[in-house]
Amino acid sequence: MKLGLGLYRHQLDREHFQFAKQCGCTHLVIHLVDYFRSSRNRPGDQPVGDDSGWGLAGDPKKIWTFEEIAAIKKEAAAVGLEIEAIENFDPAHWHDVLLDGPKKSQQIENLKQIIRNVGRAGIPIFGYNFSIAGVAGRVKGKFARGEAEAVGMDGPFDKPLPNGMVWNMVYDPNASTGTVPTATSEQLWSRLKYFLDELIPVAEESGVTLAAHPDDPPLPTVRAQPRLVWQPQLYQKLIDLKPSPRNALEFCVGTIGEMVDGDVYEAVENYSRQKKLAYVHLRNVRDKVPYYKETFIDDGEVDILRMLRILKRNNFSGVIIPDHAPQMTCAAPWHAGMAYALGYLKAGLKIVSGE
Repeated sequence: MKLGLGLYRHQLDREHFQFAKQCGCTHLVIHLVDYFRSSRNRPGDQPVGDDSGWGLAGDPKKIWTFEEIAAIKKEAAAVGLEIEAIENFDPAHWHDVLLDGPKKSQQIENLKQIIRNVGRAGIPIFGYNFSIAGVAGRVKGKFARGEAEAVGMDGPFDKPLPNGMVWNMVYDPNASTGTVPTATSEQLWSRLKYFLDELIPVAEESGVTLAAHPDDPPLPTVRAQPRLVWQPQLYQKLIDLKPSPRNALEFCVGTIGEMVDGDVYEAVENYSRQKKLAYVHLRNVRDKVPYYKETFIDDGEVDILRMLRILKRNNFSGVIIPDHAPQMTCAAPWHAGMAYALGYLKAGLKIVSGE
């Protein structure tokens, strides 16, 4: 197993790469979507937002090129880091794939080209979350030990999405008034099947694994839209929908720990035994949706060392990252929180490797 760090778009620079290396990381998971563009979120923090979402999506006319991906990879390599995965498509590039809109055929072709560019750059994994509402409904507060700032949820969040918004970002600021029609669960699964049928063959040709993230928060509906993977067993439905070594999971332990149904240890045992984990988000939480809170990695309800032992026993050799961490009270809240989580994980990996 390999230790990695997730970095947002504004953190893809030498300073953050050196920080990852200094913390003992060998790999990175990077975001090319700019969640902080025209939003109220602090750079470095994880994004949250009210019913107006995270802010503006990117430029629909500019997909990520091989050249820009290769340049980021080269800069990371100069510090001794490998990029294991890119995480999330920009809503501007695939909103009609999610909504079954008139531009879905054009947009699916753009997604295919992005996957080809990622494969050409030698990056083996592309993570995604097939969700209309996206990561919505989270709040910040002094939820973690010592009143450290963390995120959580304080109740259901089903206010309908306004037109022009998908995946919690605005792709059309000039959209007409009104709300996005509520899809059925069957419609959403049908849209996912179209996505997988179109993209998995390209991923296979390009040497890229598509890795699906579970819905966070894992509720049956968010913003009056259905969710796909809001219980652990629904991951199996996604895998079986398009059998392929390139159809795998971005396995988020924190999200699964938030789920009301299912057992987080049974889930990691099941999917790691199937060799379906592309990479792992490993953080800790307390309580269940819709009233959960994120914690320090050693202070939640998930036994992190037990998780690592299951992964080790099932010969998982991929990258583990702390996807979130509480913000610590100091001059560099994000850095301190991540350094604490990475140190804990590095020690845990040493323990299980010696058993």
